[in-house]
Amino acid sequence: MRHAMPTIPRVTTAPAPTYRPAEADRYRVEGWWRGESIWDAFAATVGRVRTKTALVEGEARTSFAALAAMAERLAGGLQGLGVGSGDVVALQLPNWTETVVALLAVARLGAVANPVLPVYRRRELGFILGESGARVLFIPGRHRDCDHRALIRDLRAELPALEHVVVVRDGALAGEHEYGALAGSESSADRAPANADAIALLIYTSGTTADAKGVLHSHETLLAEARSLGAVHELVPTDTVLMPSPLTHISGIVHALLVPAVYGTTAVLLDRWEPGEALALVGRERVTYMVGAPTFLRDLAEHPTLASSDTSSFRLFSCGGAAVDPTLVRESAARLGCVVKRVYGSTEFPTVTTSGPDDPPARRVETEGRPIGAVELRIVDEAGEPVPAGHEGEILARGPECFVGYRDPALNAEAFTPDGWFRTGDLGAVDAAGALRITGRRKDIIIRKGENISARELEELIAMHPAVAEVAV
Repeated sequence: MRHAMPTIPRVTTAPAPTYRPAEADRYRVEGWWRGESIWDAFAATVGRVRTKTALVEGEARTSFAALAAMAERLAGGLQGLGVGSGDVVALQLPNWTETVVALLAVARLGAVANPVLPVYRRRELGFILGESGARVLFIPGRHRDCDHRALIRDLRAELPALEHVVVVRDGALAGEHEYGALAGSESSADRAPANADAIALLIYTSGTTADAKGVLHSHETLLAEARSLGAVHELVPTDTVLMPSPLTHISGIVHALLVPAVYGTTAVLLDRWEPGEALALVGRERVTYMVGAPTFLRDLAEHPTLASSDTSSFRLFSCGGAAVDPTLVRESAARLGCVVKRVYGSTEFPTVTTSGPDDPPARRVETEGRPIGAVELRIVDEAGEPVPAGHEGEILARGPECFVGYRDPALNAEAFTPDGWFRTGDLGAVDAAGALRITGRRKDIIIRKGENISARELEELIAMHPAVAEVAV
């Protein structure tokens, strides 16, 4: 018996609540939105670069043509389970080839991918699967120190919508499906009608003080993100990204799935972060760029094998996801011999600002850069009024890659202004050249004896001490 599933909000020709018709029309005219689904974009790229390597995982290499065939077969298997347009398919998988295959198969069916970080345990996983209404869940049998099977068995009674559990790289037990059998389906999936405005991704923020928020992205918003990155990262098909960030995180999805789907680039997957291995992969696979948190950058730049490693192909490290120390950017660029720049974004709005190839080095070091593509910024005071250049205020953003709303629609009224700007909750200032500098969070203000003190400013001051490697206030 099929359980009733919470309805995933659909997005029509005028996506609501984020996009007003005028903005949506402009993004279509300018080519950010092209009426394509993720599968449409991927299939077109496969037609251009069939034999080129799409994924590298250890010694295994998967071409674009092979990846497409694998996704087609898995889509057929999922369709045999009853998965179709609008159904939610959750994935709690490591950085494996099968993760990318599953994401593409879900897109192929017009279903909704619900990626879950592998480190999540009972509380987080139960909340996400319960609110998302996932019908299917992909898991490893066991990964590192977690018995994922036991975790799901413990949760199953609380998840009435969950009908199928697919186990990857392990045999199936009673009540489970084995990935290999499902992905070996000979039946071809019926092609879902292309609906670029439909929800493609339901991904949860990593909130620490309350339950995470379910973020809804359409095919259009996700592909617009990949297209917007082309100019600022100077992406070409010969680029290769090293991806240690989880494929179930927005950064992994953008750079290991969406960017290759649009540009035909290669993604090298790394399941466990080890900087020595990462440097070896840079040399062996001729990695050209990487996107990640400051920890990754610091580990590479300070690793004892760096001097003996071949990093001649490595041209770019785009650093974000946490407060980025300007000294780290400057020194790492010198040590790695590449461009290192800051980037600002979120699960809701993957890339708001970064520096482009024509920006001076100081802008890459001292600021988060300027808006990419068609993104617009507005800095406002507590009354919602714009502030002059150089003055601090809340950061509002608008653009074709902004999400279309939260899974819980009650959260949207606070998240968006009446005229469609996303309220990031971050504080910042824009200089005369349009470059953004993050100064803190609205909630990260320490009040001491009536004075407002920025936690971000304290972090930056403490980070200047030579004995401090990382700091959080």
